[in-house]
Amino acid sequence: MAAVATGIFLATIDGSIVNIALPTMQSDLQTSFSTVQWVVLGYLLTIAVLLLSIGRWADMVGKKRIYSAGYLVFMAGSLACGLSASIGVLIAARVFQAIGGAMMMALGTAIITENFPPQERGKALGISGLMVSLGIITGPTLGGVILGALSWHWIFFVNLPVGVVGTLLVVKYVPDIVPGVKQKFDFLGAGLLLVSLTCFLLGLTIGEVRGFSDLIVLMLFAGFILFLALFIRTEACVEQPMIDLALFRNGLFSVNLITGFLSFIGTAGTILLMPFYLENVRGYPPQTIGLMLAVVPATVGIIAPISGMLSDRVGTRPLTVIGLAIMVLGFLSISTLKVDTSIGGYILRFIPMGFGIGFFQSPNNNAIMSSAPRNRLGVASGLQALTRTLGQTTGIAILGAIWSGLIISASGGIHYADASLAPVEYQVVALQRTLLIVSITIFCGFLLSLYAWWAERNVRNMVVGYQ
Repeated sequence: MAAVATGIFLATIDGSIVNIALPTMQSDLQTSFSTVQWVVLGYLLTIAVLLLSIGRWADMVGKKRIYSAGYLVFMAGSLACGLSASIGVLIAARVFQAIGGAMMMALGTAIITENFPPQERGKALGISGLMVSLGIITGPTLGGVILGALSWHWIFFVNLPVGVVGTLLVVKYVPDIVPGVKQKFDFLGAGLLLVSLTCFLLGLTIGEVRGFSDLIVLMLFAGFILFLALFIRTEACVEQPMIDLALFRNGLFSVNLITGFLSFIGTAGTILLMPFYLENVRGYPPQTIGLMLAVVPATVGIIAPISGMLSDRVGTRPLTVIGLAIMVLGFLSISTLKVDTSIGGYILRFIPMGFGIGFFQSPNNNAIMSSAPRNRLGVASGLQALTRTLGQTTGIAILGAIWSGLIISASGGIHYADASLAPVEYQVVALQRTLLIVSITIFCGFLLSLYAWWAERNVRNMVVGYQ
């Protein structure tokens, strides 16, 4: 547990600590914002396109060796990032670092599922959720301390001692479970999936800047659909596919992936918009904003281990339904934010959102992994991580665009060079309407999960009646 938790913490803190240093990097490396943002985007895109390939590879050769190699690659990438003297070298080093990050992110959940018995699995996944929250909270705070005392290079060097500890823990404590049957890697399927996901993620990224009706963006989305269709066709014909499509015949597996995707769209988009509200509308200083943004991850960190333990006792479906219901109420609550909402009012609105996410995520991850066959745990873990990454990327792009469009609508068609420059009353109206759209999205996930619960109970009752 400690070995996996260290990897989760390392990958999470690295994602949140870099953002705070982007302005400093831009100034020090004498580059533009559109270029320096690829320090983050290159990392995220690389991880997203590699997760499933690494999951499949691990199912073939064993998870321990890839997970421990991930630590080493991540540390080498961190060292290269810290030593970078130009923006081009830094972006290239971040892409290399992301390869190690993907090797850890794709397999942490699979290692937990493989090594913990069912009656302890939810608790273990809850602890992993706690480590995610701790990484999110610690990243900006630690980054601020480092930037105040040292140069931005040290936000990468700080990964090295943590990585050494994690590597030693993996080598000593994680069992080396190697599949007994030799398998073939589906290179054609992996290539088609890589191209498809790259088109989708680049379409979202470029669409944020150029608009989603831009010809290049539309061509990228068309490429995504084309290569995804080719990938599905290939997987149906290959003897040992990259992804066994039979996984999706399991309703529990599919429903939980879909609801997880919807929840990450909502939470990531909201986290993107809140700093604009807190700084532009309420005028809070960065230190206060950092503490206020920590309300949700802090609440998730408290609730996730509890919901994980409960899922071992009462099952996963009741808790995912309850969690989604609370999330809907939470998003409806924060949709009432106003121009003059106090800090106390902000906290009271966001605590239900944190409760809902905490109740939902650990049982949902437990359900996904428990419904996957043992020889497909790597792919299932990769799918779960990919769902999170795609949901976050989609949420940031789509909800950011919706918010900007609603500002134009609220202002009577006036276009602003930057949506954050619009009058605060228009920003707040657009934020409220965007959050109502998020509430409806999460409510659709709630209805889907509720239907799945009802269907599962009917099937179970039919089996009992037959017996």
